[in-house]
Amino acid sequence: MDAEPTDRPLPYKLLTGGDDRAFCEKVSGALADGYQLYGSPAITARPDGTVVCAQAVVWAGR
Repeated sequence: MDAEPTDRPLPYKLLTGGDDRAFCEKVSGALADGYQLYGSPAITARPDGTVVCAQAVVWAGR
């Protein structure tokens, strides 16, 4: 079986990170690369108070 090319964008990605600029840059970068937001973002707090964000994106192609 041939391996799938790694230079091809994934059709779906779940981006995660802290509630900070780095996470916003990650989402912004995916949008600039041709992804579209999929659904609403999610945010939660861990018991230690750390905030975690998630945003799904799908490949729109360009």
